Amino acid sequence: MSGAELTEMRFKSTRDETLTAGFGEALEQGLAPDGGLYVPVEWPRFPGGAGGPWGSLAETGTHLLAPFVEGGPLAQSLSAITTEAFDFPAPVVPLGTNGRLAVLELFHGPTAAFKDFGARFLAACLARLRGPSSRPLTVLVATSGDTGAAVAAAFHDRPGIQVAVLFPKGLVSPTQERQLTCWGGNVRSFAVRGTFDDCQRLVKQAFLDRQWRRERALSSANSINLGRLLPQIVYYAAASLSVWRLHGERACFIVPSGNLGNAVACIWARELGLPIGNVVLAHNANRTVPDFLETGDWRPRASVATLASAMDVGNPSNMERLRTLYPDLTEIRSAVSACTVGDEAIRARIRAGYRELGQIWCPHTATAAEAYARLPRERRESGRWVLVSTAHPVKFREIVEPLIGRRVPLPQSLTELFARPTASTEIEADLASLRNALRQHGTEDH
Repeated sequence: MSGAELTEMRFKSTRDETLTAGFGEALEQGLAPDGGLYVPVEWPRFPGGAGGPWGSLAETGTHLLAPFVEGGPLAQSLSAITTEAFDFPAPVVPLGTNGRLAVLELFHGPTAAFKDFGARFLAACLARLRGPSSRPLTVLVATSGDTGAAVAAAFHDRPGIQVAVLFPKGLVSPTQERQLTCWGGNVRSFAVRGTFDDCQRLVKQAFLDRQWRRERALSSANSINLGRLLPQIVYYAAASLSVWRLHGERACFIVPSGNLGNAVACIWARELGLPIGNVVLAHNANRTVPDFLETGDWRPRASVATLASAMDVGNPSNMERLRTLYPDLTEIRSAVSACTVGDEAIRARIRAGYRELGQIWCPHTATAAEAYARLPRERRESGRWVLVSTAHPVKFREIVEPLIGRRVPLPQSLTELFARPTASTEIEADLASLRNALRQHGTEDH
């Protein structure tokens, strides 16, 4: 065994720690063979930020992610990958007059949502892992709105890779649906007659179906894939270091939460040693996580449709990662807190954000802002709080514009996308329907 192999970082399944993989292997597999999610066997440490800040977002990514790819096939390409993936900003913008609140804007990428960071990183990695003789790779992605568009944009026209985007029919915004269905080429979009949880279940079933694995190389681009989630720690690192440099205090984040990928990325960044304090999970009416933290009972349930549709998740996959990091309920409760925000409160907060701060927020960002408003006054005033803004409000203009009484400007990147023709196929929420649709539409042959 060579020295490179000896030093390669390993990742284990959340369900069976004896099942391990290197970084590249974990990315290509998506899920571990037993259906578990990959997590680091050991954590690298950057105590106090280890001398950060580290320059641009791409340079921060290279520094932070280097231990995770060390000794593997992507180690020499990491700088090129982060330069390709993180080529747009993630600014921390102060809010109000007391200087203790800011917003982390994660919507400046090509599809105007935070999912662009992870999707572009994963696409850049998988493109470099594919050799000339590799059989075509099918990337399956379940989306409640933003993930599918980001993945489609990141993988569109990449040779040797086909993408199947599954979204719940009628349960994404019209603007989001346009983004999910405007690609063509190597990207196919499927409107599933069901909920996001049904879409996510189909993806997981496909990975566990032996016949499918024999027929094709499969990977996932959801946050169940390590390569989607891990790069998201980069913007939390950069933001927390920025707050630390300016104020000498730890940043406390309020994260709009659905499938928990973004929240786990924040918690992982803190686990690495970045200067991050409290983490608050802001949920909509899908109460699975807040109820678990309150009662200790993990009870997944059917998702409920809300204004903050990208967070309409009743069985969040990344809870497996959170519970692996904190096996004891007391540990989880000390690591995070959570609240639930209804649609009327989301509407009121969108109005208030515009009226009081001049901010135009999507429903998810408004959920985080409402969670901040509900914190006890002493807790608000003693922390450096950062609201995580996950999507551009124009993606939910049908909701936002009537509430603020004005049009939301369309970013240039979305103007170009909306000029493209759209196409999608409706399917039932079962594996046979997905398999037949993929074969009928020739996804395997592109």
